[in-house]
Amino acid sequence: MTMAPEEQAERAAVVAEARTWLGTRFHHEADVKGGGVDCAMLLVRCFVDTGILAPFDPRPYPIHWHLHQTEERYLSWLAKFAYPTDNPQPGDVVIWRVGNTFSHAAIVSVWPRVIHAYSPAGGVEESDISLTGPLNNARHARRYFSKWGKPE
Repeated sequence: MTMAPEEQAERAAVVAEARTWLGTRFHHEADVKGGGVDCAMLLVRCFVDTGILAPFDPRPYPIHWHLHQTEERYLSWLAKFAYPTDNPQPGDVVIWRVGNTFSHAAIVSVWPRVIHAYSPAGGVEESDISLTGPLNNARHARRYFSKWGKPE
């Protein structure tokens, strides 16, 4: 299926914006390019600052909520703006179960490469999630969501 030019442009804008955050250090609840950002606020900034989503702010959220609770806060927030997909494309979102809930997300650049604010890496990085690593194992189930295209 071919993407409409508007969708291609929006997806490219999200990926381009995410790349401008590369190297920004990880900081819980922050959203300052070059200063600090976490994975949730990276998504917010990339989709809001490109005009694809209206401004909103999911903060505050506890730093370790995913280790101590089972409420799917991140998934419920993501479901307000995106639809599940099985075929992630540039600009789509990957979300992982870390701890008790789905609590870490990234933006697809070119599958299987993603851009994410990853605490163990110290900040925003672009990485290949098909390679062996902490997010590519059976303990960390993952799901894919897209802002574009409602499932039939």
